[in-house]
Amino acid sequence: MAEKRIPTGKAESRVRSELRLDYTTYCFSKKEIAQYAAMYLMLDAAISYLFFYSPIAFFVLLPGLWPFLKEQKVSLKRKRESEMRRQFLDGIQMTSASLQAGYSVENAFREAAGELTRIYKEDEFILREFRILSTQMDVSRNIEDLLMDLGRRSGVEDIISFAEVFLTAKRSGGDLLLIIRNTASCIRQKHETMQEIETCLSGKVMEQNIMSLVPVLILAYVKISSPEFLDGMYGNLTGTAVMTVCFAVYVIACLWGKRIVQIEV
Repeated sequence: MAEKRIPTGKAESRVRSELRLDYTTYCFSKKEIAQYAAMYLMLDAAISYLFFYSPIAFFVLLPGLWPFLKEQKVSLKRKRESEMRRQFLDGIQMTSASLQAGYSVENAFREAAGELTRIYKEDEFILREFRILSTQMDVSRNIEDLLMDLGRRSGVEDIISFAEVFLTAKRSGGDLLLIIRNTASCIRQKHETMQEIETCLSGKVMEQNIMSLVPVLILAYVKISSPEFLDGMYGNLTGTAVMTVCFAVYVIACLWGKRIVQIEV
């Protein structure tokens, strides 16, 4: 067996930076910021034109960019957590297979890291984290402490639960293979349940998105085909007040509909 080397210099600095990876918060990339900002500006322009027919409304609605970005960030974070849960399931299943093949716990995680390179890209969550586990075990870090650290940094309930169970079993001399198998089975069942729910709701989500667009499309149709019908709603205090109430009700209905089709497991 090759001798393990303790990383020094740049390698040690890289290890420390890797351990600071935090998945509990989502940070937009520059591309995502530009994409969602452009999306909101187009939406702002359309609303200002259809509901208020005033450039002033465009600037009044600009502060809505921040809650819009916040909502997009929550959505992206939820998708990332789902993907992390799926990838972690693959990782512990491969670890279980290595344990069954006779590897020690530490070497089972190293072997799983090697197997993961066949199905995941270099920058994927599980491959990066399993390589961190391997690197840290090379400098005599306990695997149970590393998994607890991963659980805290991931913020994913399933990973945290696995780390806590693994820590208890490792230090009390439990059957790690059985525990890993049972935990993987629980995570897999939860993941399959979530996928079934998403499949059942996919049609309803599409319906909700279409229904959210219908009022705007109707308003756009009337605005383009018969603009005189809406003349009384623009340029006066009463019309502006009515359109403001309609817009507020529309936004509340969209947000309410979106919350209805979001089910947590």
